[in-house]
Amino acid sequence: MKLPAGPLVLATHNPGKVREIAAMLAPLEVAVVSAAELGLAEPEETEVTFVGNAVLKARAAAEAAGLAALADDSGLEVLALRGAPGVHSARWAGPERDFRAAMERVWSELQGQPDRSARFVCVLALAEPGGAVRTFEGEARGAIVWPPRGEKGFGYDPIFTPTGHERTFGEMSHEEKLPLTHRARAFEKLLAALT
Repeated sequence: MKLPAGPLVLATHNPGKVREIAAMLAPLEVAVVSAAELGLAEPEETEVTFVGNAVLKARAAAEAAGLAALADDSGLEVLALRGAPGVHSARWAGPERDFRAAMERVWSELQGQPDRSARFVCVLALAEPGGAVRTFEGEARGAIVWPPRGEKGFGYDPIFTPTGHERTFGEMSHEEKLPLTHRARAFEKLLAALT
């Protein structure tokens, strides 16, 4: 599989995510442009799986821009909560993106549950206009801890300790955390397919 000529649309309006994805794509030496820069609308995420939402976002951007598009959908799944918050990970933080409240909700719902197993999941979808969509999934397994620890990272990082480590993602530097992440593992698969 090869990338088509022309810039690759990153199907996101999140500037932090644009920077992170562009850095991971650097080995491909591909020009990137964000959906926000192109003025593309954000589609409503109506699917019930990470794969479904990633494909929906990639297809919408590819069709609107007439260019290949890459989207991701990711979140936290807690085993004892039957996979919640899952595709609703960002929604648990509410319109104000209050992840402190989202972390408190996870901990509150875990009360009485001995199993603290969790995983971060990332699905990347690469779509061509009018064409095929390929998906690549990565995961980072670990456990939920309380109280939250660390000011680094974002989202649920301060309550997630990856398997084999003592510190949370919120306590790790970007350089320490990145190779352990669900997004990095999904990108490894994407880069392998494109090189």
